[in-house]
Amino acid sequence: MIDVLVADDEQPALDELVHLLRADERIGDILTAMTGADALRQLSARAVRIAFLDIHMPGALGTELARALSALSAPPAVVFVTADDARAVEAFELRAVDYLLKPVRVERLRRAVDRALEIGIAGDSADHEMVPVTLGSSVRFVRRGDIRWVQAQGDYSRLHTDEGGHLVRIPISELESQWADAGFLRIHRSSLVRTTAVTEARLSGAEPSVRIGSTVLPVSRRLVPAVREALLRGEASP
Repeated sequence: MIDVLVADDEQPALDELVHLLRADERIGDILTAMTGADALRQLSARAVRIAFLDIHMPGALGTELARALSALSAPPAVVFVTADDARAVEAFELRAVDYLLKPVRVERLRRAVDRALEIGIAGDSADHEMVPVTLGSSVRFVRRGDIRWVQAQGDYSRLHTDEGGHLVRIPISELESQWADAGFLRIHRSSLVRTTAVTEARLSGAEPSVRIGSTVLPVSRRLVPAVREALLRGEASP
Protein backbone atom coordinates (compact mmCIF):
# COMPACT_ATOMS: atom_id res chain seq x y z
CA MET A 1 0.00 0.00 0.00
CA ILE A 2 1.36 3.40 -0.95
CA ASP A 3 0.34 6.82 0.32
CA VAL A 4 -0.23 9.65 -2.16
CA LEU A 5 -1.15 13.32 -2.25
CA VAL A 6 -3.59 14.98 -4.64
CA ALA A 7 -3.42 18.77 -5.11
CA ASP A 8 -6.06 20.59 -7.16
CA ASP A 9 -7.79 23.91 -6.52
CA GLU A 10 -11.09 22.71 -8.06
CA GLN A 11 -13.10 20.59 -5.62
CA PRO A 12 -14.92 18.47 -8.25
CA ALA A 13 -11.63 17.60 -9.98
CA LEU A 14 -10.02 16.84 -6.63
CA ASP A 15 -12.90 14.58 -5.57
CA GLU A 16 -12.93 12.75 -8.90
CA LEU A 17 -9.21 11.94 -8.80
CA VAL A 18 -9.47 10.76 -5.19
CA HIS A 19 -12.41 8.54 -6.21
CA LEU A 20 -10.41 7.01 -9.09
CA LEU A 21 -7.38 6.42 -6.89
CA ARG A 22 -9.45 4.66 -4.22
CA ALA A 23 -10.37 2.06 -6.86
CA ASP A 24 -6.68 1.09 -7.09
CA GLU A 25 -5.95 -1.56 -4.47
CA ARG A 26 -2.34 -0.39 -4.19
CA ILE A 27 -3.30 3.04 -2.85
CA GLY A 28 -3.33 3.58 0.91
CA ASP A 29 -3.87 7.00 2.51
CA ILE A 30 -4.71 9.91 0.21
CA LEU A 31 -3.76 13.40 1.37
CA THR A 32 -5.49 16.32 -0.35
CA ALA A 33 -4.63 19.98 -0.83
CA MET A 34 -6.22 22.85 -2.73
CA THR A 35 -3.18 25.17 -2.81
CA GLY A 36 0.48 24.66 -3.52
CA ALA A 37 1.41 26.04 -0.10
CA ASP A 38 -0.84 23.53 1.69
CA ALA A 39 0.56 20.67 -0.39
CA LEU A 40 4.14 21.65 0.44
CA ARG A 41 3.29 21.98 4.14
CA GLN A 42 1.78 18.50 4.25
CA LEU A 43 4.59 16.88 2.28
CA SER A 44 7.22 18.52 4.47
CA ALA A 45 5.61 16.81 7.47
CA ARG A 46 4.75 13.46 5.92
CA ALA A 47 6.32 11.49 3.09
CA VAL A 48 4.20 10.02 0.30
CA ARG A 49 5.22 7.95 -2.73
CA ILE A 50 3.39 9.94 -5.41
CA ALA A 51 2.18 13.55 -5.64
CA PHE A 52 -0.55 14.23 -8.22
CA LEU A 53 -0.32 17.96 -8.93
CA ASP A 54 -2.60 20.25 -10.89
CA ILE A 55 -0.50 22.82 -12.74
CA HIS A 56 -2.68 25.89 -12.17
CA MET A 57 -3.24 26.42 -8.45
CA PRO A 58 -3.36 29.57 -6.32
CA GLY A 59 -0.23 30.35 -4.34
CA ALA A 60 2.15 28.26 -6.43
CA LEU A 61 1.99 26.59 -9.82
CA GLY A 62 2.25 22.83 -9.82
CA THR A 63 5.56 23.16 -11.66
CA GLU A 64 6.89 25.50 -8.96
CA LEU A 65 5.72 23.06 -6.31
CA ALA A 66 7.49 20.20 -8.09
CA ARG A 67 10.75 22.15 -7.94
CA ALA A 68 10.27 22.75 -4.21
CA LEU A 69 9.53 19.06 -3.59
CA SER A 70 12.84 18.04 -5.14
CA ALA A 71 14.57 19.60 -2.11
CA LEU A 72 12.80 17.26 0.35
CA SER A 73 14.83 14.45 1.92
CA ALA A 74 12.43 11.89 0.39
CA PRO A 75 10.73 13.62 -2.55
CA PRO A 76 7.69 11.90 -4.04
CA ALA A 77 7.36 10.92 -7.67
CA VAL A 78 5.45 13.72 -9.41
CA VAL A 79 2.53 13.22 -11.79
CA PHE A 80 1.01 16.34 -13.31
CA VAL A 81 -2.76 16.28 -13.81
CA THR A 82 -4.00 19.17 -15.89
CA ALA A 83 -6.18 20.41 -18.72
CA ASP A 84 -3.15 22.30 -20.08
CA ASP A 85 -1.13 20.29 -22.59
CA ALA A 86 1.29 23.15 -23.30
CA ARG A 87 3.61 22.43 -20.36
CA ALA A 88 4.70 18.92 -21.28
CA VAL A 89 8.22 20.04 -22.13
CA GLU A 90 8.52 21.77 -18.75
CA ALA A 91 7.34 18.55 -17.10
CA PHE A 92 10.09 16.74 -19.01
CA GLU A 93 12.68 19.16 -17.62
CA LEU A 94 11.35 18.61 -14.10
CA ARG A 95 11.63 14.82 -14.56
CA ALA A 96 7.97 14.19 -13.87
CA VAL A 97 6.90 10.55 -13.93
CA ASP A 98 3.83 11.26 -16.04
CA TYR A 99 1.56 13.98 -17.41
CA LEU A 100 -2.19 13.26 -17.37
CA LEU A 101 -4.70 15.34 -19.26
CA LYS A 102 -8.16 15.95 -17.80
CA PRO A 103 -10.59 14.29 -17.81
CA VAL A 104 -8.46 11.47 -16.41
CA ARG A 105 -9.31 7.94 -17.52
CA VAL A 106 -8.95 5.18 -14.95
CA GLU A 107 -6.70 2.98 -17.11
CA ARG A 108 -4.42 5.94 -17.83
CA LEU A 109 -4.21 6.71 -14.12
CA ARG A 110 -3.22 3.12 -13.36
CA ARG A 111 -0.39 3.36 -15.88
CA ALA A 112 0.86 6.49 -14.16
CA VAL A 113 0.92 4.65 -10.82
CA ASP A 114 2.68 1.73 -12.52
CA ARG A 115 5.41 4.06 -13.81
CA ALA A 116 5.91 5.70 -10.44
CA LEU A 117 6.30 2.33 -8.77
CA GLU A 118 8.66 1.02 -11.47
CA ILE A 119 10.94 4.00 -11.01
CA GLY A 120 10.81 3.62 -7.23
CA ILE A 121 11.85 -0.03 -7.47
CA ALA A 122 14.61 0.64 -9.98
CA GLY A 123 15.91 3.72 -8.20
CA ASP A 124 16.48 7.18 -9.66
CA SER A 125 17.89 5.82 -12.89
CA ALA A 126 18.48 8.02 -15.93
CA ASP A 127 16.97 5.24 -18.05
CA HIS A 128 13.64 5.74 -16.28
CA GLU A 129 13.39 9.44 -17.09
CA MET A 130 10.20 10.07 -19.02
CA VAL A 131 10.01 12.09 -22.24
CA PRO A 132 6.66 13.66 -23.18
CA VAL A 133 5.47 13.03 -26.73
CA THR A 134 2.32 14.33 -28.40
CA LEU A 135 -0.09 11.88 -30.00
CA GLY A 136 -2.89 13.80 -31.65
CA SER A 137 -4.60 15.77 -28.89
CA SER A 138 -3.06 13.78 -26.04
CA VAL A 139 0.34 13.63 -24.36
CA ARG A 140 2.05 10.41 -23.32
CA PHE A 141 5.46 9.66 -21.87
CA VAL A 142 8.14 7.44 -23.38
CA ARG A 143 10.77 5.96 -21.06
CA ARG A 144 14.21 7.20 -22.09
CA GLY A 145 15.60 3.71 -21.57
CA ASP A 146 13.37 2.52 -24.46
CA ILE A 147 14.83 5.01 -26.96
CA ARG A 148 17.36 3.41 -29.33
CA TRP A 149 18.26 6.38 -31.52
CA VAL A 150 17.14 9.90 -32.34
CA GLN A 151 16.67 11.45 -35.76
CA ALA A 152 16.88 15.21 -36.34
CA GLN A 153 13.93 16.78 -38.15
CA GLY A 154 14.50 20.55 -38.13
CA ASP A 155 13.58 21.98 -34.73
CA TYR A 156 12.01 18.61 -33.89
CA SER A 157 13.48 15.19 -33.10
CA ARG A 158 12.04 11.75 -33.78
CA LEU A 159 12.63 9.27 -30.98
CA HIS A 160 12.94 5.71 -32.27
CA THR A 161 11.91 2.84 -29.98
CA ASP A 162 11.06 -0.80 -30.65
CA GLU A 163 7.41 0.30 -30.83
CA GLY A 164 7.97 2.99 -33.47
CA GLY A 165 8.86 6.65 -33.78
CA HIS A 166 7.67 9.58 -31.66
CA LEU A 167 8.07 13.23 -32.69
CA VAL A 168 9.03 15.77 -30.00
CA ARG A 169 9.52 19.51 -30.27
CA ILE A 170 13.08 19.45 -28.98
CA PRO A 171 16.10 19.97 -31.28
CA ILE A 172 18.60 17.14 -31.44
CA SER A 173 21.39 19.44 -30.23
CA GLU A 174 19.50 19.97 -26.97
CA LEU A 175 18.96 16.24 -26.50
CA GLU A 176 22.64 15.62 -27.23
CA SER A 177 23.61 17.98 -24.41
CA GLN A 178 21.03 16.68 -21.93
CA TRP A 179 21.58 12.98 -22.62
CA ALA A 180 25.36 12.77 -22.93
CA ASP A 181 25.66 11.31 -19.42
CA ALA A 182 22.95 8.75 -20.19
CA GLY A 183 24.98 7.01 -22.90
CA PHE A 184 23.76 8.84 -26.00
CA LEU A 185 26.33 9.76 -28.65
CA ARG A 186 26.11 12.05 -31.68
CA ILE A 187 27.27 10.12 -34.75
CA HIS A 188 26.02 12.45 -37.48
CA ARG A 189 24.40 15.87 -37.74
CA SER A 190 21.07 14.06 -38.09
CA SER A 191 21.56 11.13 -35.67
CA LEU A 192 22.03 10.55 -31.95
CA VAL A 193 22.34 6.94 -30.78
CA ARG A 194 22.24 5.05 -27.50
CA THR A 195 25.64 3.38 -27.54
CA THR A 196 24.39 0.22 -25.82
CA ALA A 197 21.84 -0.24 -28.62
CA VAL A 198 24.53 -0.49 -31.30
CA THR A 199 24.80 -4.08 -32.57
CA GLU A 200 27.43 -3.57 -35.26
CA ALA A 201 29.92 -0.86 -36.24
CA ARG A 202 31.79 -0.42 -39.55
CA LEU A 203 34.01 2.60 -38.99
CA SER A 204 36.59 2.11 -41.73
CA GLY A 205 36.19 2.55 -45.44
CA ALA A 206 34.40 5.22 -47.45
CA GLU A 207 31.00 4.92 -45.73
CA PRO A 208 31.36 4.41 -41.95
CA SER A 209 28.15 3.31 -40.24
CA VAL A 210 26.60 1.67 -37.21
CA ARG A 211 23.73 -0.76 -37.05
CA ILE A 212 20.92 -0.71 -34.49
CA GLY A 213 18.79 -3.79 -35.05
CA SER A 214 17.81 -3.69 -38.72
CA THR A 215 18.59 0.02 -39.09
CA VAL A 216 21.91 1.16 -40.56
CA LEU A 217 22.92 4.74 -39.73
CA PRO A 218 25.76 6.68 -41.38
CA VAL A 219 28.58 8.02 -39.20
CA SER A 220 30.08 11.39 -40.04
CA ARG A 221 33.75 10.93 -40.96
CA ARG A 222 34.85 13.67 -38.59
CA LEU A 223 33.05 11.89 -35.73
CA VAL A 224 34.54 8.44 -36.42
CA PRO A 225 37.34 8.79 -33.80
CA ALA A 226 34.86 9.78 -31.04
CA VAL A 227 32.45 6.99 -32.00
CA ARG A 228 35.24 4.41 -32.08
CA GLU A 229 36.49 5.53 -28.67
CA ALA A 230 33.00 5.36 -27.14
CA LEU A 231 32.40 1.86 -28.47
CA LEU A 232 35.84 0.61 -27.43
CA ARG A 233 35.20 1.82 -23.88
CA GLY A 234 32.63 -0.94 -23.69
CA GLU A 235 29.55 1.26 -23.90
CA ALA A 236 28.32 -0.98 -26.72
CA SER A 237 29.07 -4.44 -28.08
CA PRO A 238 29.54 -4.03 -31.85
